[in-house]
Amino acid sequence: MATDLLLRERKSLIRERLKSEGRVLAADLARELGVSEDTIRRDLREMAAAGLCERVYGGALPLAPDAGPLNERATLAPERKAALAQASLRFLRPGMTVFLDAGSANLAIARAIAPDFSATIATNTPLIAAALMEKPEIDVILIGGALNRAVGAAVGARAQRDAELLRPDLCVLGTCGVDAEAGLTAFHFEDAEFKRLIASRSRAVLAAVTSDKLGTAAPHAVIGIDSGLTLVLEADAPRAQVAAFTAHGASIVFAKEAAR
Repeated sequence: MATDLLLRERKSLIRERLKSEGRVLAADLARELGVSEDTIRRDLREMAAAGLCERVYGGALPLAPDAGPLNERATLAPERKAALAQASLRFLRPGMTVFLDAGSANLAIARAIAPDFSATIATNTPLIAAALMEKPEIDVILIGGALNRAVGAAVGARAQRDAELLRPDLCVLGTCGVDAEAGLTAFHFEDAEFKRLIASRSRAVLAAVTSDKLGTAAPHAVIGIDSGLTLVLEADAPRAQVAAFTAHGASIVFAKEAAR
Protein backbone atom coordinates (compact mmCIF):
# COMPACT_ATOMS: atom_id res chain seq x y z
CA MET A 1 0.00 0.00 0.00
CA ALA A 2 2.82 2.40 0.89
CA THR A 3 4.52 1.54 -2.41
CA ASP A 4 1.32 2.39 -4.33
CA LEU A 5 1.09 5.70 -2.49
CA LEU A 6 4.68 6.56 -3.32
CA LEU A 7 4.05 5.66 -6.96
CA ARG A 8 0.99 7.92 -7.11
CA GLU A 9 2.95 10.71 -5.45
CA ARG A 10 5.80 10.37 -7.97
CA LYS A 11 3.43 10.41 -10.93
CA SER A 12 1.55 13.39 -9.50
CA LEU A 13 4.85 15.26 -9.12
CA ILE A 14 5.87 14.35 -12.68
CA ARG A 15 2.57 15.67 -14.05
CA GLU A 16 2.99 18.92 -12.13
CA ARG A 17 6.56 19.33 -13.40
CA LEU A 18 5.46 18.70 -16.99
CA LYS A 19 2.80 21.35 -16.58
CA SER A 20 5.04 23.95 -14.94
CA GLU A 21 8.39 23.29 -16.64
CA GLY A 22 7.43 21.71 -19.96
CA ARG A 23 9.69 18.65 -19.67
CA VAL A 24 11.20 16.31 -17.10
CA LEU A 25 14.55 14.53 -17.02
CA ALA A 26 14.74 11.07 -15.49
CA ALA A 27 18.17 11.68 -13.93
CA ASP A 28 17.04 14.87 -12.16
CA LEU A 29 13.86 13.26 -10.82
CA ALA A 30 15.77 10.22 -9.59
CA ARG A 31 18.19 12.40 -7.60
CA GLU A 32 15.40 14.56 -6.20
CA LEU A 33 13.19 11.64 -5.14
CA GLY A 34 15.97 9.32 -4.00
CA VAL A 35 15.03 6.49 -6.35
CA SER A 36 16.81 4.85 -9.26
CA GLU A 37 16.62 6.14 -12.82
CA ASP A 38 15.12 2.77 -13.78
CA THR A 39 12.24 3.48 -11.38
CA ILE A 40 11.59 6.88 -12.96
CA ARG A 41 11.86 5.47 -16.46
CA ARG A 42 9.30 2.82 -15.54
CA ASP A 43 7.00 5.54 -14.19
CA LEU A 44 7.37 7.48 -17.42
CA ARG A 45 6.67 4.40 -19.55
CA GLU A 46 3.47 3.75 -17.60
CA MET A 47 2.40 7.39 -17.87
CA ALA A 48 3.11 7.42 -21.60
CA ALA A 49 1.06 4.24 -22.07
CA ALA A 50 -1.79 5.97 -20.24
CA GLY A 51 -1.55 8.98 -22.55
CA LEU A 52 -0.26 11.34 -19.86
CA CYS A 53 3.08 12.23 -21.48
CA GLU A 54 5.37 11.34 -24.37
CA ARG A 55 8.67 9.58 -23.71
CA VAL A 56 11.75 11.19 -25.23
CA TYR A 57 15.45 10.47 -24.77
CA GLY A 58 16.36 11.08 -21.14
CA GLY A 59 12.88 11.98 -19.93
CA ALA A 60 9.43 13.05 -21.08
CA LEU A 61 7.45 15.89 -22.66
CA PRO A 62 3.80 16.88 -22.39
CA LEU A 63 1.64 15.08 -24.91
CA ALA A 64 0.89 17.15 -28.01
CA PRO A 65 -2.66 18.59 -28.08
CA ASP A 66 -5.12 16.59 -30.17
CA ALA A 67 -8.11 18.70 -31.20
CA GLY A 68 -9.79 16.01 -33.29
CA PRO A 69 -10.44 15.74 -37.04
CA LEU A 70 -9.21 18.44 -39.41
CA ASN A 71 -12.65 19.94 -40.05
CA GLU A 72 -13.01 20.47 -36.29
CA ARG A 73 -9.45 21.77 -35.80
CA ALA A 74 -10.05 24.33 -38.55
CA THR A 75 -12.68 26.06 -36.41
CA LEU A 76 -10.33 26.58 -33.43
CA ALA A 77 -8.43 29.86 -32.98
CA PRO A 78 -9.03 31.04 -36.58
CA GLU A 79 -7.46 34.47 -35.97
CA ARG A 80 -4.20 32.92 -34.75
CA LYS A 81 -4.01 30.58 -37.72
CA ALA A 82 -4.83 33.41 -40.12
CA ALA A 83 -1.89 35.38 -38.68
CA LEU A 84 0.40 32.37 -39.18
CA ALA A 85 -0.90 32.02 -42.73
CA GLN A 86 -0.12 35.63 -43.60
CA ALA A 87 3.43 35.26 -42.26
CA SER A 88 3.88 32.03 -44.25
CA LEU A 89 2.72 33.47 -47.58
CA ARG A 90 5.99 35.34 -48.09
CA PHE A 91 7.70 31.98 -48.69
CA LEU A 92 5.33 31.07 -51.53
CA ARG A 93 6.60 32.63 -54.75
CA PRO A 94 5.02 32.67 -58.21
CA GLY A 95 5.93 29.71 -60.35
CA MET A 96 6.88 27.48 -57.43
CA THR A 97 5.82 23.90 -56.88
CA VAL A 98 4.57 23.78 -53.28
CA PHE A 99 3.32 20.89 -51.18
CA LEU A 100 0.69 21.80 -48.56
CA ASP A 101 0.44 19.05 -45.97
CA ALA A 102 -2.60 18.26 -43.81
CA GLY A 103 -3.16 20.76 -41.01
CA SER A 104 -5.52 23.51 -39.95
CA ALA A 105 -2.83 26.21 -40.23
CA ASN A 106 -2.06 24.95 -43.74
CA LEU A 107 -5.75 25.13 -44.61
CA ALA A 108 -5.62 28.76 -43.49
CA ILE A 109 -2.63 29.29 -45.82
CA ALA A 110 -4.57 27.82 -48.76
CA ARG A 111 -7.50 30.13 -48.05
CA ALA A 112 -5.24 33.19 -47.72
CA ILE A 113 -3.53 32.81 -51.11
CA ALA A 114 -4.40 35.69 -53.44
CA PRO A 115 -6.78 34.88 -56.32
CA ASP A 116 -4.20 35.96 -58.92
CA PHE A 117 -1.28 33.98 -57.43
CA SER A 118 0.17 31.54 -59.96
CA ALA A 119 1.87 28.32 -58.84
CA THR A 120 1.54 24.55 -58.74
CA ILE A 121 0.36 23.33 -55.36
CA ALA A 122 0.11 19.67 -54.42
CA THR A 123 -1.73 18.41 -51.36
CA ASN A 124 -2.93 15.16 -49.86
CA THR A 125 -5.83 16.93 -48.15
CA PRO A 126 -9.26 17.29 -49.83
CA LEU A 127 -10.23 20.34 -47.73
CA ILE A 128 -7.07 22.13 -48.87
CA ALA A 129 -7.60 21.08 -52.48
CA ALA A 130 -11.15 22.46 -52.35
CA ALA A 131 -9.87 25.81 -51.04
CA LEU A 132 -7.24 25.95 -53.80
CA MET A 133 -9.81 25.24 -56.51
CA GLU A 134 -11.18 28.72 -55.87
CA LYS A 135 -7.84 30.19 -57.02
CA PRO A 136 -7.98 30.15 -60.87
CA GLU A 137 -4.22 30.64 -61.41
CA ILE A 138 -3.16 27.67 -59.28
CA ASP A 139 -2.60 24.24 -60.78
CA VAL A 140 -3.79 21.80 -58.13
CA ILE A 141 -2.38 18.28 -57.71
CA LEU A 142 -4.37 16.08 -55.31
CA ILE A 143 -2.40 13.15 -53.88
CA GLY A 144 -4.66 10.09 -53.92
CA GLY A 145 -5.45 6.95 -52.03
CA ALA A 146 -7.55 6.02 -49.04
CA LEU A 147 -8.28 8.89 -46.64
CA ASN A 148 -7.24 8.68 -43.02
CA ARG A 149 -10.23 10.35 -41.35
CA ALA A 150 -8.32 11.34 -38.22
CA VAL A 151 -5.61 13.08 -40.28
CA GLY A 152 -8.01 14.38 -42.91
CA ALA A 153 -5.68 13.32 -45.71
CA ALA A 154 -4.35 10.44 -47.78
CA VAL A 155 -1.16 9.14 -46.17
CA GLY A 156 -0.98 5.45 -47.05
CA ALA A 157 0.94 3.43 -49.63
CA ARG A 158 -0.78 4.99 -52.69
CA ALA A 159 -0.22 8.51 -51.36
CA GLN A 160 3.43 7.73 -50.72
CA ARG A 161 3.88 6.42 -54.27
CA ASP A 162 2.35 9.63 -55.62
CA ALA A 163 4.60 11.72 -53.38
CA GLU A 164 7.69 10.01 -54.81
CA LEU A 165 6.89 11.65 -58.16
CA LEU A 166 7.12 15.16 -56.69
CA ARG A 167 10.11 17.47 -56.17
CA PRO A 168 8.54 20.48 -54.39
CA ASP A 169 10.40 23.76 -54.09
CA LEU A 170 8.72 24.17 -50.71
CA CYS A 171 7.03 21.70 -48.38
CA VAL A 172 4.71 23.20 -45.76
CA LEU A 173 4.41 20.47 -43.15
CA GLY A 174 1.62 20.04 -40.65
CA THR A 175 2.75 18.90 -37.22
CA CYS A 176 1.17 17.73 -33.97
CA GLY A 177 4.06 18.56 -31.63
CA VAL A 178 7.29 20.56 -31.92
CA ASP A 179 10.25 20.40 -29.56
CA ALA A 180 13.91 21.29 -30.01
CA GLU A 181 15.04 17.79 -29.01
CA ALA A 182 12.11 15.66 -30.20
CA GLY A 183 11.69 17.57 -33.46
CA LEU A 184 8.42 17.58 -35.38
CA THR A 185 6.14 14.71 -34.39
CA ALA A 186 2.77 13.24 -35.42
CA PHE A 187 0.07 11.14 -33.79
CA HIS A 188 -0.36 8.61 -36.59
CA PHE A 189 2.38 6.31 -37.88
CA GLU A 190 1.51 6.49 -41.60
CA ASP A 191 1.06 10.25 -41.39
CA ALA A 192 4.56 10.61 -39.91
CA GLU A 193 5.95 8.31 -42.61
CA PHE A 194 4.30 10.34 -45.36
CA LYS A 195 5.54 13.63 -43.89
CA ARG A 196 9.12 12.35 -43.70
CA LEU A 197 8.97 11.26 -47.33
CA ILE A 198 7.62 14.51 -48.76
CA ALA A 199 9.99 16.59 -46.60
CA SER A 200 12.97 14.58 -47.86
CA ARG A 201 11.98 15.29 -51.46
CA SER A 202 11.60 19.05 -50.98
CA ARG A 203 14.15 21.81 -51.42
CA ALA A 204 12.91 23.70 -48.37
CA VAL A 205 10.64 22.82 -45.43
CA LEU A 206 8.42 25.16 -43.42
CA ALA A 207 6.03 24.57 -40.54
CA ALA A 208 3.52 27.10 -39.20
CA VAL A 209 2.92 26.23 -35.54
CA THR A 210 0.55 27.50 -32.88
CA SER A 211 2.12 28.07 -29.47
CA ASP A 212 0.19 25.29 -27.74
CA LYS A 213 2.20 22.72 -29.74
CA LEU A 214 5.61 24.04 -28.70
CA GLY A 215 7.53 21.91 -26.21
CA THR A 216 5.21 18.93 -26.76
CA ALA A 217 5.58 15.62 -28.58
CA ALA A 218 3.40 13.04 -30.29
CA PRO A 219 4.35 9.34 -30.58
CA HIS A 220 5.89 9.32 -34.07
CA ALA A 221 8.96 11.25 -35.25
CA VAL A 222 8.81 13.23 -38.48
CA ILE A 223 11.96 15.37 -38.87
CA GLY A 224 14.46 17.03 -36.56
CA ILE A 225 14.98 20.72 -35.90
CA ASP A 226 17.91 21.85 -38.03
CA SER A 227 19.12 24.45 -40.53
CA GLY A 228 16.85 23.06 -43.26
CA LEU A 229 13.70 24.04 -41.38
CA THR A 230 11.84 27.34 -41.12
CA LEU A 231 9.37 27.69 -38.25
CA VAL A 232 6.62 30.30 -38.46
CA LEU A 233 5.57 30.98 -34.87
CA GLU A 234 3.03 33.12 -33.08
CA ALA A 235 4.13 36.43 -31.64
CA ASP A 236 3.76 35.06 -28.09
CA ALA A 237 5.90 31.96 -28.65
CA PRO A 238 7.92 31.26 -25.46
CA ARG A 239 11.37 32.74 -25.92
CA ALA A 240 13.09 29.78 -24.27
CA GLN A 241 11.59 27.54 -26.95
CA VAL A 242 12.60 29.98 -29.68
CA ALA A 243 16.17 30.08 -28.38
CA ALA A 244 16.33 26.27 -28.38
CA PHE A 245 15.07 26.09 -31.97
CA THR A 246 17.60 28.71 -33.05
CA ALA A 247 20.40 26.82 -31.30
CA HIS A 248 19.55 23.81 -33.45
CA GLY A 249 19.88 25.95 -36.59
CA ALA A 250 16.22 26.50 -37.51
CA SER A 251 15.14 29.81 -39.04
CA ILE A 252 12.39 31.56 -37.06
CA VAL A 253 9.72 33.91 -38.40
CA PHE A 254 7.10 35.52 -36.16
CA ALA A 255 3.52 36.17 -37.19
CA LYS A 256 1.90 39.45 -36.22
CA GLU A 257 -0.03 39.32 -32.98
CA ALA A 258 -3.53 38.11 -33.66
CA ALA A 259 -6.64 39.68 -32.18
CA ARG A 260 -7.77 37.64 -29.15
